[in-house]
This record gives sequence, structure tokens and C-alpha cells, in this order.
Amino acid sequence: MKIICEQSKLMSGINIVLKAVPSKTTMEILDCIKIKVQGGTISLIGNDMALGIETVVEGEIVDEGTIVVNAKTFSDIIRNLPDEEIVLDADNLKLIIRCEKIIFDIPIRNASDYPELPTIDRKKSAVMSQLTLKNMIRQTVFSISADNEAMKIMTGELLEIKGKKLRLVALDGHRISLRNVELTEEFGDVKVIVPGKTLNELVKILSGELEDKVTIFFSENHVMFEIKDTVVISRLIEGEYYLVDRMLSGDYETKIKINKKRMSECIERASLLIKDNDKKPLIFNYTEDMVDVKIRTQVGYYEDKIDIEKEGNDILIAFSPKFLLDALKVIDDEEIEIYMMNVKSPCIIKDNNETYMYLILPVNFNMD
Repeated sequence: MKIICEQSKLMSGINIVLKAVPSKTTMEILDCIKIKVQGGTISLIGNDMALGIETVVEGEIVDEGTIVVNAKTFSDIIRNLPDEEIVLDADNLKLIIRCEKIIFDIPIRNASDYPELPTIDRKKSAVMSQLTLKNMIRQTVFSISADNEAMKIMTGELLEIKGKKLRLVALDGHRISLRNVELTEEFGDVKVIVPGKTLNELVKILSGELEDKVTIFFSENHVMFEIKDTVVISRLIEGEYYLVDRMLSGDYETKIKINKKRMSECIERASLLIKDNDKKPLIFNYTEDMVDVKIRTQVGYYEDKIDIEKEGNDILIAFSPKFLLDALKVIDDEEIEIYMMNVKSPCIIKDNNETYMYLILPVNFNMD
């Protein structure tokens, strides 16, 4: 194998596939990147057996072939070379890397030992804007459970398509985040659970352009996201997702309209008094045209009052400041609407069209 690539383009490709190279593994071959030069295409591949990424790099092909090289060593070398042309020249034992007068000589592994990416049937798919998917992930993924071996499905998100409607749902036992979007055409019915790790890495690859498209392919055990010259293939989480719709009651006794920026700033100031593992709640006393916000911790006491528009009953209720702030940070609306039933029931933050919904459980509190 022999190819010639610009340093910046090669490094860009490496950074993409590194997202699928595990930080710790018992299979040494997974510490590597596969470089496959075949059919007039230069491809880089990373694979941790649950997440696989393949991306195409622009360059000149002198000789085709496939090699496997240690990901950290290779990426560190390329990152530290000048932004000039790089020649990669490999035989059966080593890879020689040349750039200007610089030469590196590093060992390679047997390409046949590297696990192949799963083959995905392309019959079942959906197409949408990269920007839309990127925003949907960003606005929900914070609600997954980071590490929950007992409830594995909480470590992923429900991706559900019904005709022209696609939704993402994440929950961790304390809150639910939900985003809906209307697709441009009918894509049938799909219901899968995508790992949170996959979504967190995917959001770094998706572009911020509305016109750029991503095609999503579904198979029984995997999902594949095709993004221009890159494909991201992920194993799905097995199991039945929770019946979220049963948790999202439309009933309420109190409806609040409040300025999002003003509320966010209030919660951020209150959070200054929360240190380490302190789980003191933020207490909200919603009255006719104002909410009185209070918190008392070992560090000190904070109080603020915010103007509101209220329909229904007054209510005294408490929430985790972090959970509220996580939701507010990803909502783009200037004004938000909060729906509450009683002090034991969750609040729901949503817009009129329910393109987003955030359900947050209240917490017990005392006024001392």
C-alpha cells in the first residue's frame, strides 16, 4: 500500500474514526485503525465492536492494500507533522511515514485480524437534515443514564419513526427528554434503542448545515448513519423501551409562562451555593403573578423573585436545579410554559406543538 495525502485531510479523517477506538480493551487489535485502500478509495476505520466508523479520505493512490496500525501512535505522529503532503508506504511488516525530510517507521498488524464492520441491509431507511438530527440529540441526550447495567435501556435513547414523524426519547428515572420532528416523507414504522455513546459521538460528526442530509439505515441489531463520506454503525440496545406516552399526562392544575433567560440566570445563581454532593432542592412558590425562588445550603441562602403569567392554582414545589437547568439550556424559545399537577407529580415543560417535552420529577423539601 502506498498513498499520498495532505496532513490536514488525513488528520481530519483520523479524528473521526478515533471516536470508535476504545480507550480500554482486552482485544489489542481494537487499539488500531484500519487503513483500507481499495477500489480507488482511501478509507480509515475504527471499531470497538459496539460502534464502528468508516470515513473516506481524499488523496493520491499509488498502490492499493490494507494495513492496521496502532491508533494512538499513528494519530500522534500525523498530528505533529507539518501541514504538507504525507506519503504512507507500507509492506507486510511496517509503515513508513514521510513528510518533507521527516521519516517515521512503525510496525503494522495483520489486517485479517481486524474485525469487519457489520453489513447493513439498506432497504429500511430514513433521510433527514443533519442539523435537525444534531439538535435533537443535543436536546435530549443529557437525560440518559450514564451507567446503569441493571437498566441497560436507560443508557440509550428511543429512536422511533411513525410515518412522517420521528422522535427521540431519553430518560434516567428522574426526568424524560423528548423531541419530535416531521420528516419530508413517509418512512414506515421503526422503533430502536440507540446507545448514548453512539449519539454523543455522532453529534460531533454531524454538520451544522440544514441542507446537509443524513440517511439512517436500520437492521435487526444495528443502525447506520450515512453522512457524506462517513458511515457510523452502532449495535442497538436490546429490550422494550418504556411506555413513555403513559407518563406524559396532558392534565394540569397550574400552568406557568416565564422568561427562560430570567429563570436560567436565577437557577445558575442558586447553584453557586451547591457544593460537592449537596442535593438541596430549589424551592419554587408560584403565586398569582410571581414565583419566589429559594434555596438554603451549608454555604448560604439565596432568594429571588421572577414575574410570571399563571393559570390555575398556586403551588409550592421543589426541583433539582441541575435537572431544570439542563432542560432550559437546550430550549431555544424566549418564553417557556411549565405545566404542574401537584407537589408529588412531575412538571412538564413543552411548547404548543410539543416539538419538545421535558418531564422532571419534583423532590421532597422542607422550609427550614
